[in-house]
Amino acid sequence: MMCSKEYMELAENSILHTYNRFPVVLEKGEGVYLYDLDGKKYLDFGAGIAVFALGYGNEEYNEALKIQIDKLIHTSNLYYNTPMAEAAHKLLKASGMSRVFFTNSGTEAIEGAIKAARKYAWLKDNSTDHEIIAMRHSFHGRSLGALSVTGNSHYQEPFKPLIGGVKFADFNDLDSVKAAVTEKTCAIILETVQGEGGIYPAEEGFLKGVKKLCEEKDILLILDEIQCGMGRTGSMFAWQAYGTEPDIMTCAKALGCGVPVGAFVLGEKAAEKSLEPGDHGTTYGGNPLACAAVSKVFDLFEKQDILHHVQEISGYLEKKLDGLVDKYEFLSERRGKGLMQGLEVAGRPVGEIVSKALENGLIVISAGNHVLRFVPPLIVTREHIDEMIEKLEKSF
Repeated sequence: MMCSKEYMELAENSILHTYNRFPVVLEKGEGVYLYDLDGKKYLDFGAGIAVFALGYGNEEYNEALKIQIDKLIHTSNLYYNTPMAEAAHKLLKASGMSRVFFTNSGTEAIEGAIKAARKYAWLKDNSTDHEIIAMRHSFHGRSLGALSVTGNSHYQEPFKPLIGGVKFADFNDLDSVKAAVTEKTCAIILETVQGEGGIYPAEEGFLKGVKKLCEEKDILLILDEIQCGMGRTGSMFAWQAYGTEPDIMTCAKALGCGVPVGAFVLGEKAAEKSLEPGDHGTTYGGNPLACAAVSKVFDLFEKQDILHHVQEISGYLEKKLDGLVDKYEFLSERRGKGLMQGLEVAGRPVGEIVSKALENGLIVISAGNHVLRFVPPLIVTREHIDEMIEKLEKSF
């Protein structure tokens, strides 16, 4: 068996260099801990970027996938399969929405949402000059369509021209959104909690104001719940705590808890008058293996009462992070919802803190250039939070 250094060299010589990876070869996980090839143990407060909500090595989850592998892995969307029907039903029950389209990633979910919004507008007037309003400092993915509604020029510049008809407004500034609306506006897209942009939750008045604006002008509201959804903020989907249902929702990450899967979910209005047979497709979307994972995730969320646990434990995490802000001058603010929290760092490179934490057996990640991001598995306990604080302070 090769050593860690040899595996890292093999990867660097084989894989396109689009990531500056940390010098660790992770091999296995258990609960909220990861282990590298050398046996070193890491407390994981990144969860694979908010993916592994149920933690590592959940026996019931793993067994469901093993059973499905032995039965059927792939069929294509030319046929029905049982996990797809069950997963769709559970997702719609959890969201209260009307129809779902399964994708392979969050980025693909955004692409589908954009297409659905444009088709909805096209069916009204046969025009192809409709506009979408997105938010500055947002992040929706890396494909050309998702980049087009990502409000960060750093990600966009090398890949222009992007798709046209996109305007940008300021998050949590309703007047900025209203100023961007024209008779051509077909959709407004935003993250219920901005993730990569720095962990900024939507203000209730802003989100409800955007929803009212959409209803008045027959504009579709698209809420990106790829990172903040699936229980992370204490509701199954973050928008549910605001009482503001979108016309289209995108989700991924913890939807499959490790198996690559995403979805865009449509409310009744968007479902009835948008995409039709032939308008959209994917070979792997709705794959039996991925949907078996989704179905089991919803079962385990209910069985383990994940939402109630997040609601209970998140206050403790907030209290501990607030204590760090009070203690250290270079920490200027804590913000977030539930188990999606960020610490604003001033005067110190966030990357150095992340690297030092890794040396000390703690996995945390950044959000933008100035924020430490905390998105642990949703099964985290007070003891894990205490351990995280200890390791983080050591890293400071």
